[in-house]
Amino acid sequence: MAVEIRSADLMIIHKSNGIEVALDDLQGLWTEEQYLKITDQTNHLIEFTDGFIEFPPMPTDNHQVIMLFMYDLLRIFLAQIGGKVLVAPLRLQIRPGKQREPDILLVRDAGDPRRQNRYWLGADLVVEVVSPDDVERDTVEKVADYAEAGIPEYWIVNPEDESITVLTLAGEAYAALGVFRRGDVARSALLEGFAVSVDAVMDAS
Repeated sequence: MAVEIRSADLMIIHKSNGIEVALDDLQGLWTEEQYLKITDQTNHLIEFTDGFIEFPPMPTDNHQVIMLFMYDLLRIFLAQIGGKVLVAPLRLQIRPGKQREPDILLVRDAGDPRRQNRYWLGADLVVEVVSPDDVERDTVEKVADYAEAGIPEYWIVNPEDESITVLTLAGEAYAALGVFRRGDVARSALLEGFAVSVDAVMDAS
């Protein structure tokens, strides 16, 4: 089944059957299984919350360069301890009825049972690179989402103000381990020994 998503006018197209469906008409009615079937057929970033399908902003070149730079650093680090790190698009279930697609997600043990093939059931650390056209999505909404999922550490990389915020879970909410800026080195509480120069991240090309 070939599915085309047109996020601009919220249409879903099933080319072989000539079917066009307006997504706005179905908002609030989608099931999680329907969401999964749609996202099985596309590489578009699509997220899901309680019957509503959501389209995050299209990544920019700078966004992707920074994301892949962070991914490379984490991949090298995790290879030494037997962990696994992957990048979007990959679904992460926050809870039944809510799915997110973090820019980067990882587990410290590659054999972690939460690491399912179709979507992950949890993660030890996630990273989001802030999109300039929807800053609050990564800095407010997803802070609540990832805390709800019980993810121990959340890194927010913000190219706009050239900062890296490291949040650690304290009970049911995050506390800031630090807001690191140019000249600083951002460090993980969860991954002992993992540290990143903010300058190197922001200057990645």
